[in-house]
Amino acid sequence: MTDDFGFSTRAIHAGQDADPATGATVVPIYATSTYTQAAPGQHKGYEYSRTGNPTRAALETCLASLEGGERGLAFASGSAATAAVLSILKPGDEVAAAADLYGGTFRLFERVFKPWGLVARYTDPPDAPPSQGGDGGVAGFARIITPATKMVWIETPTNPLLQIIDIAAIAELAHKAGALLAVDNTFASPYLQLPLKLGADLIVHSTTKYLGGHSDVVGGAVIGRKDLLQPIAFYQNAAGGVPGPFDCWLVLRGLKTLAVRMDRHCANARQLATWLTRQPQVRRVYYPGLPDHPGHDVAKKQMTDFGGMISVSLHGGKDAALKLLTRTKLFSLAESLGGVESLIGHPATMTHASIPAEIRQARGIDDGLVRLSVGIEDVGDLQEDLRRALAGE
Repeated sequence: MTDDFGFSTRAIHAGQDADPATGATVVPIYATSTYTQAAPGQHKGYEYSRTGNPTRAALETCLASLEGGERGLAFASGSAATAAVLSILKPGDEVAAAADLYGGTFRLFERVFKPWGLVARYTDPPDAPPSQGGDGGVAGFARIITPATKMVWIETPTNPLLQIIDIAAIAELAHKAGALLAVDNTFASPYLQLPLKLGADLIVHSTTKYLGGHSDVVGGAVIGRKDLLQPIAFYQNAAGGVPGPFDCWLVLRGLKTLAVRMDRHCANARQLATWLTRQPQVRRVYYPGLPDHPGHDVAKKQMTDFGGMISVSLHGGKDAALKLLTRTKLFSLAESLGGVESLIGHPATMTHASIPAEIRQARGIDDGLVRLSVGIEDVGDLQEDLRRALAGE
């Protein structure tokens, strides 16, 4: 299917032709570990499901189409996808990353790949106050990219402070240094942002989140040019961190409604973020859709909308945060994000607990920060849920 078709059409049809054996309209779940061959080496494109599976192939084709990439690879989790991208580096290579990033990615950099020989540099040193991201991260990355930098790693919007990084500007910096730019596009999804078209080399997703969209599957993906994905595909097969066919089928099902879900996520978040700025219990709202957000102008340039994630810093710090976290009824206290149901979380003790406290706090992730994944419920009900929780009713 060509890019001439619209996003939703490709989400429903790319890689998902009727099953040639039965005519099934929906891609079947090929629950097989192995494939019968007519003779050694004579098969129908599949030998063993760690190496390839038709359900997974359909998902990979669809993901590549939605991101505008030449090839997609599916993994068992977002972390597995991240590790696969990092596997193309060598001991002594440097990766430059934004200071505000998912705790699991920081853990991979520091506790898995650092002992192996990877050097990670971050835009904000541990003893410096967090940058506000008004320049799209350009100054921070210009300071830390060196001749040894082989990869620049960004999220945008970032997790959990919703900073906006200028993908095109950082791609230019990375390429001048001879480095690849990898973008974790999980928070935005390809419906809101297309990093490859802005100069990125590789896209990483936790398909667990918006792409799956229903909090019922764990998965990951990498998308990019065929030549860049060839060594990552070798790692995918050799290391074996692949999703099962049912997991792939669930993500494919989620992709079919991604556009309509994201429209509702964005509309709900936009209304709640504006309302939260007026609440006396709230010290600060982090949402790139607010006109006074430091990255608002960059976000308008590279995104079609501002996403469904909001972070809130409360007056009263940790005590106020813990009370809010346990008082909501519709916002479930849970890890993860991007599902149809609204979630509330505490980054300091949940998603970013693997980052040492002193580094986490220096980067602005204090104990009074609460992260909201705004679902697609009726926004009036979500607002009332937060009002009651903030007021202690």
